[in-house]
Amino acid sequence: MTNWKTWVSIGALSFVFGLLALGNTIVASLAVTILLGTVFAIAGAAKLWAGFSAEASQEHRLFSLLWGLVSLMIGVSFIANPVEGTVSLTIVVTGFLLASGVIRLMMAWRMRETGYFWMLLFSGAATVLLGSYIVAYFAAISLSLLGLLLGIDLLVDGMGLIGFGLFLRNRR
Repeated sequence: MTNWKTWVSIGALSFVFGLLALGNTIVASLAVTILLGTVFAIAGAAKLWAGFSAEASQEHRLFSLLWGLVSLMIGVSFIANPVEGTVSLTIVVTGFLLASGVIRLMMAWRMRETGYFWMLLFSGAATVLLGSYIVAYFAAISLSLLGLLLGIDLLVDGMGLIGFGLFLRNRR
């Protein structure tokens, strides 16, 4: 796809949806949770179907059925209770942020003699501070964090795609 107008159009749509998500982060968070719940439910149902219909060993069949059942239950739970699902996902995202920040700090410490030290140190410290901020204000942030992250991601992606499309236009 080398048509620059297509890239600019997709970027503009992404940017507009990013603004909409930032306009109502709670609704965007709930939409992300319901979408993820739907994906989990479909994947769980497919895994259950595969477990019942596959010609696999008993051990693999049992694992497939258990994993499918867990995925289906998570998906149905997210769809039926999107608020609780959003809070659960916020806990997971916060845990990943904190773990990622700590890992980057440890990497920075091991690379303190290189030019990457300060970049990794700053990145790790900022991520740990962000995760700590979310933990400290969890009650106020938990329902809107996923929507905020989605909105920011859509805005940045939209700007990047618009820039890429304009680059393709100028390259011709």
